Amino acid sequence: MGNALKLRHVAWTVLLLTVMATPAWPRERFAIVISGASGGQKYADNYSEWRATLAQALKDKLGFKAENVILLSEDAPSENNRSTRESVRRALSSVAGRLKADDLAMIVLIGHGTIDGPDAKFNLVGPDLDAHEWAQLLDKLPGRLIFVNTSGSSYPFLRELSGPNRVVITATDSGAQRFDTVFPQFFAVAFDQPTADTDKNGRISIWEAFAYASHGVAQWYDEHGQLATEHAVIDDNGDRTGKEAQVPGLDGGFASTVYLDPDPADAANDAVLAQLQQRKAEIEAQIEALKRRKDSMPSAEYEAEFEKLAVELARVTNLIKSRS
Repeated sequence: MGNALKLRHVAWTVLLLTVMATPAWPRERFAIVISGASGGQKYADNYSEWRATLAQALKDKLGFKAENVILLSEDAPSENNRSTRESVRRALSSVAGRLKADDLAMIVLIGHGTIDGPDAKFNLVGPDLDAHEWAQLLDKLPGRLIFVNTSGSSYPFLRELSGPNRVVITATDSGAQRFDTVFPQFFAVAFDQPTADTDKNGRISIWEAFAYASHGVAQWYDEHGQLATEHAVIDDNGDRTGKEAQVPGLDGGFASTVYLDPDPADAANDAVLAQLQQRKAEIEAQIEALKRRKDSMPSAEYEAEFEKLAVELARVTNLIKSRS
């Protein structure tokens, strides 16, 4: 029994040192919210409302610094804040210059999307940027990236932007879904909705916001008696393939660990606790990903991996409790 306790103590110490060596993040958080060319007053009013709602949530609910939230729109009084190709490049360059490897950036596109052959575009004021050009610009950003294209015909953006350390969300699951979307209406309010917090931990992850918006879209079409012309998908494992919120698949584990608000442990100035909570979230994501692979794995292999993760999760949870 004594040796067992010693081994357990050593294991916990190694785990703690490993966790402490891993940088907690995000430290700084940035957001660029872009509403493109509207093509009509009805759309302009909607885009303005959704953009303002999301920006308010970022600053008031999620604690983003005002200077870290960049808003671009077609009717901005300043040329620098109009949703033009040049302003997009300038905004991304500005964030890239301040973003570090342990920071987070979220880009949200609200507006119309078009597709011509293999080229998908988001409609800006003046010349557009296609998905490949967006990918080239975003490759200059270090740190975690959340990219949300809420327009029609947006799915090709997922295939272009998919990669490690990224969550990519599109309002459609194919370029052929060209109609205007209602996904941004629900995504804009998701971070201020208690019902979006499905795991009841007091915070809303990117996965939970995506799932909330997806549910809202389905409900909207049901209430209007219409066949859904949009199916939002998410990719967070870099395989260039997205999945819907209610469909089993490999995506979702990483996004469930990504939050836009500051970690409570960071707010408490407890660096070790922050690292431990980050590690706990990572293990929980690994468990969720493992569950999604269960049907394709031998039973013994699944049980062994699950037990290993469960033991590690219990250890980290106990370490967290000892510091709380």
